[in-house]
Amino acid sequence: MASLPLGQWLSYFRRHAKPDSRGGVRVMPRSIYILPTRQGLLLAFMLILMLVGSINYGSNLGYLMTFLLGGIWLNAILHTWRNLLGLTLSPVGAASVFAGQTADFTLRVSNASTLDHFGISLKCKKQVGDSVDIPASEEALLHLPIKTKRRGELTLPEIILNTTYPLGLFYAWTYARLDLSCLVYPKPASRGEPPSLPVYSRSDAGDRGVGADDFIGLRNFRPGDSPRHIDWKAHARERGLLSKQFGGDRTEQVKLDWDLLTEQAPEQRLSLLCRFILQAEEREQSYSLRIPGQKIADGAGQLHMQNCLSLLARFEGGDAATL
Repeated sequence: MASLPLGQWLSYFRRHAKPDSRGGVRVMPRSIYILPTRQGLLLAFMLILMLVGSINYGSNLGYLMTFLLGGIWLNAILHTWRNLLGLTLSPVGAASVFAGQTADFTLRVSNASTLDHFGISLKCKKQVGDSVDIPASEEALLHLPIKTKRRGELTLPEIILNTTYPLGLFYAWTYARLDLSCLVYPKPASRGEPPSLPVYSRSDAGDRGVGADDFIGLRNFRPGDSPRHIDWKAHARERGLLSKQFGGDRTEQVKLDWDLLTEQAPEQRLSLLCRFILQAEEREQSYSLRIPGQKIADGAGQLHMQNCLSLLARFEGGDAATL
């Protein structure tokens, strides 16, 4: 423990919100820190000056104002501390993003008490999240944006739940750790074309609806179907969600192969493959992906694209790291 950086060493002695049985954390009395803000310190200094002046001049009105404001100052400690007490913080989810984009972590704050809680905020290091009011026996969602730098699995770091309610004189906070992460895809290259020609195969039935020539009918919508192939007119007539089927003499398939990018560094290869996947999806092409030790067969659609991008994000070579 002595070899750890000072910040990590001190983290062992922090009081954290207590974990519950459902994967969340609950703010308990002994897990809350509280200190005066700049305004609180300024008011305390002014109260000292007022007290000294009242003693010096024997001013009863000065005593009255000093003790009145002092009582408000002391009561603000209790109200700020109680504004965090009893809140439960639980993970909701975070959507996958590309490296360089901002990941949006969504958390749920529940208030099971009979008191309203106001000005509840969330932050993580220099990232500042939402601020919400939570009525009694209700809950609210908090969003925490975190800027990504590298591909891989991004785990939510230690977060701080805080408040300065009601007067901004005191800052109360608690530390929390939640099991929540999102997948960061490689950053797509700005341009590029796959280094091999597309492969064409017979497609008389046109069951994929990709790279086809003629419309041959409708079928029920399947997850992963392109929105361009949905019959929106039929949907407007309340006939359900239907996808158009096309037939033709060929369907276009693209082979995306790691070994064909021999002149690129690992992260550059991943960036190019990411670009090729997005291009193939935009062009409604069928494509396969092969990287060292992994292969995904021909396919198309959103689910297929997510599987391919996830494979690139989890690739163990290169410079991937958990932030």
